[in-house]
Amino acid sequence: MDLSVLTPYLGALGQGAILSAEVCALAILGSTILGMLVAIARTSSSRWLRGAAYVYVDLFRNVPFLVQLFFLYYGLPEIGIFIDAFTTGVLALSISGGAFASDAIRSGILAIEPGILEAAEVSGLSRRVIFTRIVLPIALRTAIRPLGSVLVNLILTSSILSAITLNELTGTGRIVASDTFRPFEVYAVLLVAYAAMTWAVSVAVELLHRRMNRGLAQDVA
Repeated sequence: MDLSVLTPYLGALGQGAILSAEVCALAILGSTILGMLVAIARTSSSRWLRGAAYVYVDLFRNVPFLVQLFFLYYGLPEIGIFIDAFTTGVLALSISGGAFASDAIRSGILAIEPGILEAAEVSGLSRRVIFTRIVLPIALRTAIRPLGSVLVNLILTSSILSAITLNELTGTGRIVASDTFRPFEVYAVLLVAYAAMTWAVSVAVELLHRRMNRGLAQDVA
């Protein structure tokens, strides 16, 4: 193993890593927001909202991500909709991730004890206040770890974006491997890079989980 052969390509690999981080950061934000909205729709009293949310979740959970990606990047131009590779990657990851994130957030909403909501309604709080101040904080506190698994999976899935000519970390690594004929060293570096990114997200989620549940732990003690 000779990592010195990669020295001339460190700049390119660094740029690929930065591009991957940008895509993942935006996709994590997008999938979380979308997952929250879909979870709200799935627990709504409106039959139409629930139906639309179920169709969305079932569709994007049961279609391969690569097919979704190709549809957005290669299919939509056939009907006059052109989206660049970066935006397509963020959009595809957000839509796909939102379907899985909605399950995690919905489970948190359903885990709330009915008595808490009944007490809030008796107190005269509006539905908006009940949701923003009671339902959402409790649901996120419960769902943060499952949601973290979804976010880690988004980072791993982002490696597929090289299939639409987006030279993120995997795409750049493929180019470097073909130039140097040293795939072992290149993909060893990629293994470490992806492990570091997913580890960072996992640690952040765990710290957030502890912070959000710190008061609860003190109450139990």
